[in-house]
Amino acid sequence: MTTSAALPPVENTVSEALNQVVFSPFHLRAIFAAGMGFFASAYDLFIIGTALTLIKGEWHLSPGSVALIGSISLAATFVGAFMFGRTADIFGRKSIYGLEALLMTAGALLSAFAPNVTILLIARVILGFGIGGDYPLSAVLMSEYSNTKSRGRMVSLVFSTQAAGLVVGPAIALTLLAAGIDHDIAWRIMLGLGALPAAMVIYIRRTLPESPRWLARVKGDGTRAARELASFSLGTATSAGRDKVVKQPFSRYLLVFLGTAGTWFVFDYAYYGNTISTPMIMQQIAPHADLLMSTAMSLIIFAAAAVPGYILAILTVDRIGHKRLQLIGFAGMGLMFLIIGLFPMLISTVGLFLIIYGLSYFFAEFGPNTTTFLLSSEVFPVNIRTTGHGASAGVAKVGAFIGAFIFPILITDFGLYGTLRITFLFSMVGLVLTAVCLREPAGLSLEAVSNETTDEVAMSPMMARASST
Repeated sequence: MTTSAALPPVENTVSEALNQVVFSPFHLRAIFAAGMGFFASAYDLFIIGTALTLIKGEWHLSPGSVALIGSISLAATFVGAFMFGRTADIFGRKSIYGLEALLMTAGALLSAFAPNVTILLIARVILGFGIGGDYPLSAVLMSEYSNTKSRGRMVSLVFSTQAAGLVVGPAIALTLLAAGIDHDIAWRIMLGLGALPAAMVIYIRRTLPESPRWLARVKGDGTRAARELASFSLGTATSAGRDKVVKQPFSRYLLVFLGTAGTWFVFDYAYYGNTISTPMIMQQIAPHADLLMSTAMSLIIFAAAAVPGYILAILTVDRIGHKRLQLIGFAGMGLMFLIIGLFPMLISTVGLFLIIYGLSYFFAEFGPNTTTFLLSSEVFPVNIRTTGHGASAGVAKVGAFIGAFIFPILITDFGLYGTLRITFLFSMVGLVLTAVCLREPAGLSLEAVSNETTDEVAMSPMMARASST
């Protein structure tokens, strides 16, 4: 295929300049701005499991109320991800970036001062709406700022801050409980502290540049795109030529969407169901342990298993491959769930149970918890990239809502073993959807992996070689 006469050589486009841009202090600033949002979202979504063990005693909540408070943020996340995702494709990423952090801050603060169930539910809805918006904006901006070679590592670094949220949440709860702080005050402190990381980055997010890819390929404003790129790439794009404007219909990417949304749905069902119900699971395996001990066991699992999984994913994702890592993760976590489900005698040995249950978290992080977020930021064309990511994240949070709501019921009705056997089946669905619906993006530019143009794929030998492997 020959190069279109209407386009400049691919080496001169803003997109290709971004594909080769050198990692700079700007990227560290962007990673911090995006990452603090995910730290906050992980902290806020998972601390509620521990807080609820205190709230239900103080407010004498019914099981239905407990389930609703624990899961309503996830339902709101579904709406926020859709709305922010679509808005960012129409008006630009920068135009609304920071608003989601403001909502997260407000929701966390209102949660801390809630006088009753109704206000707490409203606060958790506001919080969830902001968290939903954070997913497509932070993921896609980081992906579009990145070069081809290290895109997986850079986007994974953003998401890996969730690990800190998973560890800090139980650590704070453990500290408050060990200090003997009144339960009504302790849970308010737990929820209110979630406002701090989100509030820290509101201003920084408002000062980040607009995505040069969106400016060049959606708005057709190559001049502004080059100027924005030059602001963080030491002038790399000052001589960049005109990119081809992309207007791909979403209908062409329905199979891809099935892959991103479907895998994320089944994963979040398992992950959020397990994590928010972890205090209940710890009580199942150690019925004589008090809240302090069960919280400590949860902290050990996150610190010893989940955190290493995140770190290893960051270090290897671009070498192993983004799709391949997701396949490995689904297979590994599914196997751990199956082992626990088929061998009930494991529950009689707390240490052995914690090892196998912890390994399920290791493979979750060294796999689909990182890669579902990453893949959804890569496989859609630029004009529907935040729409695709937001819709995928929104569908995923439906799975999370179902998992968080139904896990306590399943554990009560079917026991821990039966519940994890069901979770194994969800993991296998994720494995199949990944294999069938998604391609390997590692080593490809965003333009190539999403098939935005055929010219750029043909014109880049590196991309052509990557496509053939």
